[in-house]
Amino acid sequence: MEMKSLKMVMQQIKQYMNKRLCSVALTMALTTVSTLSFALEAFDAQYKAFRHGRELGTASIELDALGRDKYRLTYHSKVSLFFLSDERTETSLFSVRDDNIVPHTYEFVRTGTGKDRKLEAQFDAENSTVTFARKPPVDWNGELDNQLYRLDVQQKLAEGLEQFDYTLINYRGEKRHYGIEVLGKETLTLPYGNIESVKVKIVRESKRRETFAWFAPSLNYQLVRLQQFKDGDEQGDIRLSQFTLASDDQTTAANK
Repeated sequence: MEMKSLKMVMQQIKQYMNKRLCSVALTMALTTVSTLSFALEAFDAQYKAFRHGRELGTASIELDALGRDKYRLTYHSKVSLFFLSDERTETSLFSVRDDNIVPHTYEFVRTGTGKDRKLEAQFDAENSTVTFARKPPVDWNGELDNQLYRLDVQQKLAEGLEQFDYTLINYRGEKRHYGIEVLGKETLTLPYGNIESVKVKIVRESKRRETFAWFAPSLNYQLVRLQQFKDGDEQGDIRLSQFTLASDDQTTAANK
């Protein structure tokens, strides 16, 4: 009995050490994939949503500084066409530690025509897992969530990188791999006005979907346009209409 008890104790110690080693590995992974090259500034970006050139609704992205290096990133969109409607909200709570983005929680809510969806995710650094309210957990190796990776894209574009990739936790709670390829510079005419941008392609595992994004260096590489296609058909196109930085509390928009 004593030998059996000793064996059980050794197994528990081994499991504990494995968890601690995984936690160290996670910290290293975060340092690798999400190091900030400049300080985050709270902002409010407003967009108009189009499809095939027809305006269907609005979208917004807001970054709020909560204090003590904690932040909240919120995306919201609301579009409608005749009797069809779609409203989505994504909320990410995260912190910045030693210039690294560290996700804490992520929530996705979709309502409207068709099936409603909701996902709540908790990033557990101690156990190297992402836990969900209504589904089994997944292993976590430092992946960002479905929208936090865009903040990191801004950092990498500012550093001059032209090709990089991510494994992230998407709005379904699944791991997905995205490649980012810089296609070049482009002058855009948006509801916001004319602006110089860097155009990138988001390469997905599914060949049926194509996503293009434009980021403006003059706005701290803020996302100013996002266009998505499925089987060659445009699914949506959001274009910047207004942008506010909390640091100077000044709103910029076309024809103010």
